[in-house]
Amino acid sequence: MDIKSFVLKKAREAKEGARSVAKASSGLKNSALIKMADTIKKKTGELQRENRKDLVAAKKKGLSKAMINRLTLTAKSIDEMAQGLVEIAALPDPVGEITKMWQRPNGMMVGKMRVPIGVIGIIYESRPNVTADATALCLKAGNAVILRGGSEAINSNRAIVKILRGVAAKEGIHEGVITFIDNTDRQAIMEMLKLEGLIDVVIPRGGEGLIRAVTENSRIPVLKHYKGVCHVFVDRDADLQMAEDICFNAKVQRPGTCNAMETMLVDEKIVKKFLPPMIKRFKKAKVLIKGCPGTRKLDKSLAAAADEDFYKEYVDLILNVKVVNDIDGAMDHIAKYSSAHTDSIVTKDYQKAMRFLREVDSSSVFVNASTRLSDGFQFGLGAEMGISTDKIHARGPMGLEELTCMKFIVLGNGQIRT
Repeated sequence: MDIKSFVLKKAREAKEGARSVAKASSGLKNSALIKMADTIKKKTGELQRENRKDLVAAKKKGLSKAMINRLTLTAKSIDEMAQGLVEIAALPDPVGEITKMWQRPNGMMVGKMRVPIGVIGIIYESRPNVTADATALCLKAGNAVILRGGSEAINSNRAIVKILRGVAAKEGIHEGVITFIDNTDRQAIMEMLKLEGLIDVVIPRGGEGLIRAVTENSRIPVLKHYKGVCHVFVDRDADLQMAEDICFNAKVQRPGTCNAMETMLVDEKIVKKFLPPMIKRFKKAKVLIKGCPGTRKLDKSLAAAADEDFYKEYVDLILNVKVVNDIDGAMDHIAKYSSAHTDSIVTKDYQKAMRFLREVDSSSVFVNASTRLSDGFQFGLGAEMGISTDKIHARGPMGLEELTCMKFIVLGNGQIRT
């Protein structure tokens, strides 16, 4: 079977699955998710064996440490994957929720109801946990999912999908609900992107190159973020120990993620007090710091930050540091260089905090918290399908509600139009 026919067959299977799961009860969906979680934990050894095949191949290909870190399935990460399914099962089912209802002068009632989107395609790199997260969210929201993971995780993803489909079948759920494109040829992605009418929305997760390629070639609506250029602004009225801990966590805790801090902005009034111990702590953690002229006055050993550096998503232990005049200078910098992913202010000043929340135009805006918390699981969504920096339909971490759409409903008792 050629690639075009192969992908078309998979999409048609998903379409059938979507019609089936849209009618499934909350009880059935929740029961399936809990059994999927139990089975994943029971098969930890099997999953790690398959994952090791991918890790060996990744090292031979010379993939970066960040990519290998994302690819690795540890006992802890597998347990967290299972726990994510359990948490999604515990969330309220959004399908069928009537969010508004109002009466018209003719007596008819008009309302809005949440319904499944249909078939959701997700194209992603490296992270096998996305396979389980995406499946669980789509299933709970009444959608079918078409999974197309990266070639570097083919064995891990295939093993996870086998478990999930097996449980779905035993629970009486159409297997098309979980459809996997287990063909690593990039042409399979291009064929997916042509299937308007079968696939309702595509969500790419990965590097900027992948996301731009999907967006440029898709005939299907795309929910996306290109990159995560995230900022933390340390205000003159910040608790400096809190600021130090937040900035360190935002950069160092897991630098290979889209919500890691790439630029730290510091109010000029606290530079001499805050920066020396902060720089020392970063250096100890092997962070390469690129500083503006004001930063390098304090430490001439730092590399110089060029203007183009402030647009970069490093996904590594590299950090830009810039001194700004005040909160307005910080927000001006963010407006110019931010990718509208996540930006944070550290301050004890309530008015400045509220200004930052209102005026910074990003999908997630924080006060006194690490950007690393910009995540569906951390937000209480159970997991996330991805993070959108678009402004239409979904913005920020996409959980269950973002995987539904609205339809109008009318309750009448014989009304006609005159």
